[in-house]
Amino acid sequence: MPKKTPQLFTIGYENALPAAVLGELKHAKIKLLIDTRAVAASRRPGFSKRQLSAMLDESGIGYLHLQKLGTPAEGRESARAGDLKKLWRIYDKHIKTSEAQEQLGELIALIKSGQRVCLLCYCRDPRSCHRDRIVANVKARMRVTVEDLIPPLF
Repeated sequence: MPKKTPQLFTIGYENALPAAVLGELKHAKIKLLIDTRAVAASRRPGFSKRQLSAMLDESGIGYLHLQKLGTPAEGRESARAGDLKKLWRIYDKHIKTSEAQEQLGELIALIKSGQRVCLLCYCRDPRSCHRDRIVANVKARMRVTVEDLIPPLF
């Protein structure tokens, strides 16, 4: 019997309520949410590290913050300024650092374990988010199918 290709999910919480994000995660049967923000804080209620982790825990979903997969401050500034080319240059350099590579290896091991994992960041559109770069790096090392979860707008 052929081996099933591992899956990876992603989600962004921009313009979504915590309950909507949780609903998408539950519907996809996610077992572990991997926070890929460099800074796991948010001005949006329910999305700071402690609040998010507690909400997930109540629903039987694990939480792991892989901070080194996040975008460095200079990249976040470029994103806010709308300079995606600069953001990608900065992030593509950052993802090659030993710390980021170590956490990328941790992510790949979790995916290979068969656990249903989902990458979280702020951006609603995965193509304008560093999650897309993380996915590309994962795909360069292993075969994986990817599904972007899009929570309903508030």
